[in-house]
Amino acid sequence: MVGKDTGCEVQAEQARGAKRAGATSIGIELVAGLLGLIAWWLLYRQLASWSDWITFSLLAMKRGTHLGAAVQFFLFEAPKVMMLLTLVVFGVGIIRTFFTPERTRRILAGKSEFAGNVLASMLGVVTPFCSCSAVPLFIGFVTTGVPLGVTFSFLIAAPMINEVALVLLFGLFGWRVAAIYAGTGLFIAIVAGWIIGRLKMERFVEGWVYATQLGEAGTAEPEVIWSDRIRLGTDAVGDIVGRVWPYVVAGIAVGAGIHGYVPENFMASIMGKGAWWSVPVAVLIGVPMYSNAAAIIPIVQALLGKGAALGTVLAFMMSVIGLSLPETIILRKVLRPQLISVFVGVVAIGILIVGYVFNLII
Repeated sequence: MVGKDTGCEVQAEQARGAKRAGATSIGIELVAGLLGLIAWWLLYRQLASWSDWITFSLLAMKRGTHLGAAVQFFLFEAPKVMMLLTLVVFGVGIIRTFFTPERTRRILAGKSEFAGNVLASMLGVVTPFCSCSAVPLFIGFVTTGVPLGVTFSFLIAAPMINEVALVLLFGLFGWRVAAIYAGTGLFIAIVAGWIIGRLKMERFVEGWVYATQLGEAGTAEPEVIWSDRIRLGTDAVGDIVGRVWPYVVAGIAVGAGIHGYVPENFMASIMGKGAWWSVPVAVLIGVPMYSNAAAIIPIVQALLGKGAALGTVLAFMMSVIGLSLPETIILRKVLRPQLISVFVGVVAIGILIVGYVFNLII
């Protein structure tokens, strides 16, 4: 008995030691994170003065010239966007550990139509999603009881109301533009999904989808501790930023060219409020394009700075991100052309309405 009791005490002491070590590790990580955030903020505040000094002192470019304005824009916006992107991806990487696709599927299963549309649209903002995962997510949703319209609300919201886009919009334009983008994106996702659900178009889903048998939905997910969440956030930075930075730099370069060489208010003539046709043209141009949010926002910033109307620019951005051609092609594996046409048409009409409304009221 004595030996058994001693063994229990040793195990208990080891458990307490492991718990203290875990708490110490979390404390160290929190302090390191706080110090890193302070350093990030101090560096971020110096970007404007540094870009100005490099352009006009180190490179000796003349102020007021097209080239000087373009170079200064690029040297300021490139590190600014990359710093914002890194911080956002790390934070969202941690948040996403609480919202796995499997957990999202369980939450949405069995929900009524409109409530499900609202919930699916909100979950779409924080759930991991890319074009390549559209098909498995779609199959997983509809085969576990998630209504078709609710599934589409998620598929629309996930790429369109991109968390990277929201934070970059906030950092570059302020909370007002970010809130407008989030609100209108949610509105489109909710209403478009509800309309598709009411049209009862399940017959236009490929027959093999509903015959697919998935694994047990109740399979327990492994427990994730905070050290794992931080590691996953760091991994997300390496993965996502590592993949998108060339597109970000290219987008900023295009924005720099627009900023430096396009005459002031020139865009007002083709993308301004007075050009009624500017919104549909912006959508038609945006749909075939394939870009991520981080790459398109510097171009949006430059267009707005040159006189383009907010509604037109929002319509362009939403069509690029929310109606990407690659995702549409991938969805053809599970959807028939009739349903794809309705999906694209309903979302495009929603984007047009958003563009015209904001051109009228702002």
